[in-house]
Amino acid sequence: MGTTTSRAPRAAGSPADGSVWRAITSRDARADGRFVYAVRTTGVFCRPSCPSRQPLRANVRVFPDGAAARAGGFRACLRCRPGESRRAPKPPPSLSRACLMLAEEPPARCEDVAAALALSPAALTRLFRTHLGVTPTAYRRRVRAERGREALVSSGSVTEAVYGAGFSGPSRFYAALAPELGMAPSRARRGGEGERIAWVTRACTLGRVLVAWTERGVAAVTLGDDDETLAQDLRARFPHAELEPGGRRAPPWLAAVLAAVEGQPVSEEIPRAARGTAFQERVWRALAAIPEGETRSYVELARALGEPRHARAVARACATNGLAVVVPCHRAVRAGGALAGYRWGLDKKRALLARESGAAARAAAERDRVARRPRA
Repeated sequence: MGTTTSRAPRAAGSPADGSVWRAITSRDARADGRFVYAVRTTGVFCRPSCPSRQPLRANVRVFPDGAAARAGGFRACLRCRPGESRRAPKPPPSLSRACLMLAEEPPARCEDVAAALALSPAALTRLFRTHLGVTPTAYRRRVRAERGREALVSSGSVTEAVYGAGFSGPSRFYAALAPELGMAPSRARRGGEGERIAWVTRACTLGRVLVAWTERGVAAVTLGDDDETLAQDLRARFPHAELEPGGRRAPPWLAAVLAAVEGQPVSEEIPRAARGTAFQERVWRALAAIPEGETRSYVELARALGEPRHARAVARACATNGLAVVVPCHRAVRAGGALAGYRWGLDKKRALLARESGAAARAAAERDRVARRPRA
């Protein structure tokens, strides 16, 4: 399946978008199928994941697809073959072994994991980025944070949770969990008590949207038909937090969230305070990787994650997503394409899919028009 979290410009241009250039320099396979880049000095266009030598940014042009790049006078790279369709690679057994080693307590060091698998550290990083979308270090940090979250719930105190989760001391515990939970561990244990969450509602083409945030980023994006119902849902999710309707000064990324709700590409610059378990995060990244205008069944998503027997767990992860549109759980459907439950209503899920399908069709028509245009 085509995968990405990076969005490409619809027309040719330089990689001014930071997320596009990062995808090129990191050889991010998740961006394959979303755009191609061409190098003026070689006359060749490539996939973002192409292993060839990194070009100078000033020599790079970005195109929505291979047809547009060919229309611009470039030829396909023989190394990454950007004109050919490519399905997501099947995760190798070594990835499961690496994940188990990183989940041990105490966790193995990344260099030790690489050595045990007869890989270089760089190859191990590519393995994780290709199949999970994160580095081995980020995966290990997420697993430890998940273990700490569970310890907070089951332990009698934060101090007990520190050592119960396998951390050597409070400083490491707080450093690991605070960014992942979106709040201090002590507040998380009390259900968000003392946490300040600002929120606003706005009209949108889907009805009404509520956006809530902490100082660390967006905490909730919910859809509905009236503000009172949206506010009640927010209070139910954060029963012990200090909620501020109307909020403090709006964060600079609020406009990007509202634009995404209206159908614009989801900006990578939107910070997230809301986090899930390691498995939920994997599912949510897989959802973001589904190209606009397409859907995947829960079974297909489970297979893509290397967990073919966990389709129900995938469905639960979709249901627990609290960031509507920002994490596009509306792209997950039942086998055969039937629409499954959507926490904000099937009518909104249907409208989102119809809107994305129409946008994808228009983009395809524009690419065809550009490809047929006579070259000067």
